[in-house]
Amino acid sequence: MEVVPMLPMNGGSGDTSYAKNSLLQREVINRMKPVMEEAITNLCNTIHPTTLAIADFGCSSGPNALYTVSQIIQVVERISGQESPEYQVFLNDLPTNDFNTIFKSLPSFQQEMKKLMRVGPCLVNGVPGSFYGRLFPKNIVHFVHSSSSIHWLSQVPYGLENNKGNICVANSSPASVYKAYYHQFQKDFSSFLKCRSEELVARGRMALTFLGRTSEDPCKHESSCFFELLALALNQLVSEGLIEEEKVNSFNFPQYSPSPTEVKLEVEKEGSFRINRLELTEIDWNNASKTESDQEEEDDDDAVKNSGYSLAKCVRGGVEPFLVGHFGEEIMDKLFSHYAEIVTVRMSKEKTAFVFLILSLTKKE
Repeated sequence: MEVVPMLPMNGGSGDTSYAKNSLLQREVINRMKPVMEEAITNLCNTIHPTTLAIADFGCSSGPNALYTVSQIIQVVERISGQESPEYQVFLNDLPTNDFNTIFKSLPSFQQEMKKLMRVGPCLVNGVPGSFYGRLFPKNIVHFVHSSSSIHWLSQVPYGLENNKGNICVANSSPASVYKAYYHQFQKDFSSFLKCRSEELVARGRMALTFLGRTSEDPCKHESSCFFELLALALNQLVSEGLIEEEKVNSFNFPQYSPSPTEVKLEVEKEGSFRINRLELTEIDWNNASKTESDQEEEDDDDAVKNSGYSLAKCVRGGVEPFLVGHFGEEIMDKLFSHYAEIVTVRMSKEKTAFVFLILSLTKKE
């Protein structure tokens, strides 16, 4: 089996870029706001830092990275009175991430922050590297944020040869495939926790969101449905003679959606953190990639179709580089055209939703 390397989201600001198609990720951040505010408030009331070091892991290349930072700073300024700290912000993603898209918007962002901050400044740095390894010296980070990132594994697991026709853990996957994915998740998430425990100060906080599932059954429909539909689109291209069947059989995404129980077990096993909150939230596919104004302006007859095509663009912005690396760029437009049609049909027949885990942790003293 070919191991697909870890790749960034679609860069730039074009029609298929992550920056233009990350409204789902924005909604996840908004769902996380109450938990993030609670974590920041408890942190500042406990530690009282004069310089607040914030690390955002898996920031990607769109507007959401700086949006998250602005939300954090607003909370700190609201609760800190006249004693607000200086801010040191670290934006992390893979070395191939399109950091330039973020940096180009820094001047306007810093101007907006000056209106909020009584002390300042807000110093922003890019930190390239995998968050499954160490990225900072010991005991310097106060608050860690990560949204829609940790479900991406460090690599495609080994031992997926029997997952033919699938591209993830699916309903038809054999037990050996689940075990391979789960083992890789355990290894990666434990490494993430261990590295962050060394970088965070005592009583430092983490607020994390990532794809999950409600059921203990790893093949349950909700956790892998949108990838299963993408597999159908790929197999449709096989039937049209545009790609070889073996190409599909040798491809799997490095992605795993854990259950709350699986997450809790890894946190307790690693031992460095106390769980403050572990919650689930669902985001309907119909609203996952559209603004409120989009939803208000749509006619009922067009709503499902528009939702299907919007969701296909959202998925494309996030996963296309993996596919291009294995199948080539030539088939991408055809693939996602088929995918949009398949998603639209599924959405017209049943309720479909993304499930996200929200996890708030405190480093033990």
